[in-house]
Amino acid sequence: MTHLPPSDKALVPFVSVDHMMQLIHRIGVEEMLRGLAAYIEADFKRWQLFDKTPRVASHSAEGVIELMPTSDGDVYGFKYVNGHPKNTAEGLQTVTAFGLLADVASGYPVLLSEMTLLTAMRTAATSALVARTLAPKDSTVMAMIGNGAQSEFQTLAMKAICGLKEVRLYDIDTAATRKCAANLADAGVTVTSCSTAEEAILGAQIITTCTADKQYATILTDNMIGSGVHINAIGGDCPGKTELAPAILHRAEIFVEYPEQTRIEGEIQQLAEDHPVTEIWQVLNGQAAGRRSDEQITLFDSVGFAIEDFSALRYVRDQLQETGLYDALDMLADPDDPRDLFGMLQRARPS
Repeated sequence: MTHLPPSDKALVPFVSVDHMMQLIHRIGVEEMLRGLAAYIEADFKRWQLFDKTPRVASHSAEGVIELMPTSDGDVYGFKYVNGHPKNTAEGLQTVTAFGLLADVASGYPVLLSEMTLLTAMRTAATSALVARTLAPKDSTVMAMIGNGAQSEFQTLAMKAICGLKEVRLYDIDTAATRKCAANLADAGVTVTSCSTAEEAILGAQIITTCTADKQYATILTDNMIGSGVHINAIGGDCPGKTELAPAILHRAEIFVEYPEQTRIEGEIQQLAEDHPVTEIWQVLNGQAAGRRSDEQITLFDSVGFAIEDFSALRYVRDQLQETGLYDALDMLADPDDPRDLFGMLQRARPS
């Protein structure tokens, strides 16, 4: 049997969960959130270069499994991600993910990465980027409704990017609130645990909803929302999963990532198909207005879009060379003659 080591062409950098954790701490959580936001903003500003399609979803009674592809013409990327709300009761993550970047010219992968942690980071970075753009000036208090896996990331991103000083926590599961409060104890923000959603919203200029129930839900009712706030609705991410009363949507100026996806999965699935919305890339590019008055209610109906994952993978790839925090996986066949794949197979034939 001939044993040949894999060539450089066969090797693809792989960022494991362990390496991702090390990378985040080496860069710093808040610094990485700022870096991710900068990459996402840069890619949103070249939005028209990208292939865009609603994610390909496979729904079941238990949850959803999705593929999220895009390309800027030079680099292709996709993410595999699931959402299974029942998982936490069984000791599993609600969301898991991995992603890949590839060279468009050759089709060869150039990066494979875990994206469970990275999705949490990019989701929070996107929320804070949009809040910095749309929230009332000098917003310092956020209500965090839903204190699960995303809540700490959202809080730290708002602190790092928007200058958040206080977070007010509420979850129907008081253990989740205790967990979040403990994790944020040394984060440099004032943490207030609340017994109702109404209490959490008091004094907050930013209201973030991030709950996991896969059903038509009303986490926020119309009478809970006063004027002059920014709502960051990130829990809705599939058909039939909403968090806001329709009346709130009719009072708010709504901003979305990609309407063709958001009308299927977001809060606006509750509205008529022609209900006006503004794409956030247009605001970042100066092509559309953001907040126009202190009294206005702005709503970011965020479902997550493939370009955000592309940006996050692009950011990670740019950090790897100097850190060495990756493994080289033997993923690609590399025969001596590109037309002789069978000949390569024969290298491993038993003597």
